[in-house]
Amino acid sequence: MALLRLLSLPVRAPFLTLLFCVAVVLGNHWNLVQPLFSNARGISPAMFWSLELLQVLTVVVVCTMPSLVMRQFSLLMAYSRFMTLMVNLFVVVTVGIYVLFLNLLSDLLVLTSAVLLARLDLARVGVSLKPSTSVLLMAVIVFSGIGLGHVLPNPVQGWFAKTLVAA
Repeated sequence: MALLRLLSLPVRAPFLTLLFCVAVVLGNHWNLVQPLFSNARGISPAMFWSLELLQVLTVVVVCTMPSLVMRQFSLLMAYSRFMTLMVNLFVVVTVGIYVLFLNLLSDLLVLTSAVLLARLDLARVGVSLKPSTSVLLMAVIVFSGIGLGHVLPNPVQGWFAKTLVAA
C-alpha cells in the first residue's frame, strides 16, 4: 500500500511533476548555453557544470529546510555583534557580486519557485517527511531532471522544428 501511495505521488502532488519538468528545461537550457558561456568567460565545461550543480544543491537545501538553515544562521549571528556585522557584510557582498556578474539568476529563481511550490504541494497532500528525506527527494527529482535535460537534443535543430519551419 505504501508503494502505491509513493507511485501516485506525482498525480496527487502535481507540482512535483512541474519541478521535474522545470529541471528538464533548465538542464537542456544549460546544455545549450554552456559552450557560449565557456567561450565568452573562459570557464571550462567541468567548472561550469560544477558551479551550476552547486547552485542547484544550495537552492534545494535552503528551500527544503529553511528552518534548520535559519536556526544555524541565527545562532551564528547571535554569538556577537562583530559576527553579525561580518556575516551581513559577507552575505551582501557575495550576493551583490553574484547578481552583478552572473546572468543566470533568473534560472535559479524559477527553480526556487518550483521547489517551494512542490514543497507546498507535499504539505497540502499531507506528506510530512523528515528534513533529510525531503532534501533527498527534492534533490533526486531536480538532478534527474537536469540529467535528462542534459542528454536531450537541441530543440531548434530537431526533426520537429524542421517540419514546423517547412510548413
